[in-house]
Amino acid sequence: MNKAFVKESDDEPLSTLPEMPAGVRNYITPHGYQNMQTELRNLLGSLRAANATDSGERDRDLIADSSEIPMREMEQRIHYLQVRLDTAEIVDPSVHIDEQQIFFGATVAYQNEQGEQHTVTIVGLDELDPTNGKISWLSPVAQALLSAFEGDSVMLQTPAGDEELNILTVLYPAKVELDANSTGLTNKSVE
Repeated sequence: MNKAFVKESDDEPLSTLPEMPAGVRNYITPHGYQNMQTELRNLLGSLRAANATDSGERDRDLIADSSEIPMREMEQRIHYLQVRLDTAEIVDPSVHIDEQQIFFGATVAYQNEQGEQHTVTIVGLDELDPTNGKISWLSPVAQALLSAFEGDSVMLQTPAGDEELNILTVLYPAKVELDANSTGLTNKSVE
């Protein structure tokens, strides 16, 4: 069997989680930060429940919840969330609510050269959800849009050549209050 499909030792991670590129800050929106905190609390609760009911006869590889998440994967996800939350820099996009310039957290509607309209929200790496229009601030589309203004045209570099994008609208979310377990907000622009 190909070595790429075989785990070398028990110390190796079971799956590869997205890493922050070297020298890049871990920006995240307040909403994304809260979602990660909630997931971490839920996983820690499930892990505690699994450990509390583990009396030796139970298989430690599976947790008795409806999703049947393997214990090692749960522990790996908990570690990942803890590290990412510890390094997260929360950027509140609501400080730009009345602006037409594109910063981190903006929801941008644009039209490409083929006349297709797209709407994207520029978020952190841990908030990616391309099927719902959430793109990383490090993505080529976001990098082309950042710092531009509503009504501007920007050039997106693609493997097929440059493509012009016309910015139709720029919107920002209302202020999100973080819960008591959260750290302070960073009110700065990410360009």
